[in-house]
Amino acid sequence: MGLKASEFSRDFESVLPQYPVKLENFEGPLDLLLHLIKKNEINVYDIPMALITDQYLVYLELMQELDLDVVGEFLVMAATLIHIKSRMLVPRIEDEDEAEEIEDPRDALVRRLLEHQKYKAAAELLHERETVRSAQWIRPDERISDLVDGEIERELEVDLFSLLKAFQSVLARAQLRPGIPVPELQLSIEERIEQILEKLSDSKARGFNELFNEDVNRQDLITTFLALLEMIRLKLIRVFQGGTLDPIRIYKRARPSDAPHSMGGIEDG
Repeated sequence: MGLKASEFSRDFESVLPQYPVKLENFEGPLDLLLHLIKKNEINVYDIPMALITDQYLVYLELMQELDLDVVGEFLVMAATLIHIKSRMLVPRIEDEDEAEEIEDPRDALVRRLLEHQKYKAAAELLHERETVRSAQWIRPDERISDLVDGEIERELEVDLFSLLKAFQSVLARAQLRPGIPVPELQLSIEERIEQILEKLSDSKARGFNELFNEDVNRQDLITTFLALLEMIRLKLIRVFQGGTLDPIRIYKRARPSDAPHSMGGIEDG
């Protein structure tokens, strides 16, 4: 049975500036680099450092504005990328005898990416096998397919960077809307979670963009996005996407017994 909104709101109350969202189960800087490499269809052995560094810094800037607690390790990688980029831009005079011995500034990074990709692929394979094994008990038969008037759509869970990309689009569209003067009212993340839970259904999905329709300023948009990240961490929702260009959809889920506790060390009720 899912967690009711009223039950969640009693757990804790926080003010946005003092509320860094914990993302211990989300991806790290190497995952972001692999995400950018895949998105740009880049050869991992020949990474264009200027392009990748600039795109990486755009994500980092957004994570800093959101006050995500993973920013520290992303800053370290940013410094590494900038250093490699600067070395790539500085022309070097090489002797013919020494040319073969000089290492490409990107080589160490490439080795780390390949090693990380190998372990990531192994973990994903194990997860996929477990998913397939579980799906054997819940795969719909032909009668159910007939009832829903078509084939069951295959969806994949969305990663952090796809969510950040989608949120960047939300922010960009919001800048095009005419400003509307409204009373200054700062909603807490818990209150926003309560509102979102009331809109979601266990069986019918809501579009990611829909959840931002009532937000009138940038602060409201950020509060909604942080609320969604916290709901993912607390296993209150599942976020899916049919394909890279398909819209992101969100379902409410029954909260499992092993779900993490709320922020601030306060136990869930």
